[in-house]
Amino acid sequence: MISGIQEVENPGSRTRPSQAERLRSNRGRRYATFAALAAIIFLIFPIPSVAKDGNRPRHEKEATEGAPPVLWSNPTDIASRDLFYGPGGKEHEADTTFTFLKEDLNGTNPKFDVRDENGVKWRVKLGAEARPETVASRLVWAVGYFTNEDYFLPDLRVENMQPLKRGQNLIGPDGSMHNVRLKRYLKGEKKIGDWQWGHNPFTGTRELNGLRVMMALINNWDLKDVNNSVYEERTGENGGPELRYMVSDLGGSFGTTGLSFSSDRSKGNFPAYSRSKFIIRLTSRYVDFNVPTRPNLFRLVNPKEFVGRMRLRWVGKHIPRTDAKWIGQLLSQLSPDQIRQAFRAAGYSPDQVEQFTEVLKKRIGELTKL
Repeated sequence: MISGIQEVENPGSRTRPSQAERLRSNRGRRYATFAALAAIIFLIFPIPSVAKDGNRPRHEKEATEGAPPVLWSNPTDIASRDLFYGPGGKEHEADTTFTFLKEDLNGTNPKFDVRDENGVKWRVKLGAEARPETVASRLVWAVGYFTNEDYFLPDLRVENMQPLKRGQNLIGPDGSMHNVRLKRYLKGEKKIGDWQWGHNPFTGTRELNGLRVMMALINNWDLKDVNNSVYEERTGENGGPELRYMVSDLGGSFGTTGLSFSSDRSKGNFPAYSRSKFIIRLTSRYVDFNVPTRPNLFRLVNPKEFVGRMRLRWVGKHIPRTDAKWIGQLLSQLSPDQIRQAFRAAGYSPDQVEQFTEVLKKRIGELTKL
């Protein structure tokens, strides 16, 4: 080819496209189709800006007047926290006789309430979320955020067990089941409502940004606002009320970075967790994380859910580097054995404990180097 003149291909010399070229062409057509569908969907369901996120939280009218909102409490004892038993400690461990109360049909995983012989009420969760949620609750609590008191039991038997509309195949004829998470209902605790990632009293604070980083750290992609709870609790010597904000459903963790076709991949799946990217973009001031990612295209069959998931992608993006490093420095105070204890508490095998711990340590190291 002479400089300045474009070489013209001889039509007679053309060959059939290679397999790689055909795959690229097919992929391009699929993405073009997706772009067209997405454009139509966004015209029907426009995505509002975060600052204008509409509805006021339900708790604002129901909470005790003057109760201060709290998201985070300074953990001065990170290096000594017991991540095997978590926020409830060994004294609240679930190890007694349980009697069935009622089924809970909220969410996607089978759940029901039981009462133990001491009169304590528990919520039992079955399925793929039991293990990862147990771990996640301990790690989030370890750095100062509020979480439920969760315990994992490899075996559980419930008396007077009634047929369930969901998860009945996971329960034996005698009321026995395996690999369950129990959440303890605390005395004096009252759920007021939900809170929104895009509209809450902590918007723009280091503490809320740190919580956003924690969700990316554990690959918790299921960040719907209904998974966030506000509890009114009476604390201190005078029993004054405060409103505790928490992510109350952490089950979509330690798997893929977004909603997958298979629950086995999207929750508590080490290969998916270890292969996923953590930090995807850095500037001099901000960091973008890879959680949550765009939903799989098969979710286009439900446009409302697809758009709802797309609206959540901002939660892991444009976080100040200083805030991400701050939460990394808190996490770095955890010893490798403390991290292992969190996974042991969820019934993971010794090999899985080591594998998850190594990936988590690496991610914490990335945060501290920001």
